[in-house]
Amino acid sequence: MKKYLGLCLIGAFLVACGGQQSSENNESPIPELENFAPIELKGKQLIAESGCLSCHKEREKLIGPAYADVAKKYENTPENISLLGGKIITGGKGVWGEIPMTPHPQISQENAEEMVKYIFTLTP
Repeated sequence: MKKYLGLCLIGAFLVACGGQQSSENNESPIPELENFAPIELKGKQLIAESGCLSCHKEREKLIGPAYADVAKKYENTPENISLLGGKIITGGKGVWGEIPMTPHPQISQENAEEMVKYIFTLTP
């Protein structure tokens, strides 16, 4: 019974403390997104929506290479943007080891290239 009463008192306290609304706007931009141009944000969003983060991370190897390692390996040129965009669509094997990269044929070449442009922003 004492535990129940204690939980009720804690709950009442939390409700009482959290009910005030501030009239000032405390919204702040997301710090990790502040420094990116819209084109880079689009690439980051496409990566997040495409399931890529289940195998890749920005700065550390998971199943596939870290995006920063990809950006280090390839020069940021229009040819490499197109090449890597094609790899996203068709998949591949052998460049980063024997684990194949799953093809993503549902991603357009244009969107794949936006993703690559974002990856190239991750150079150290």
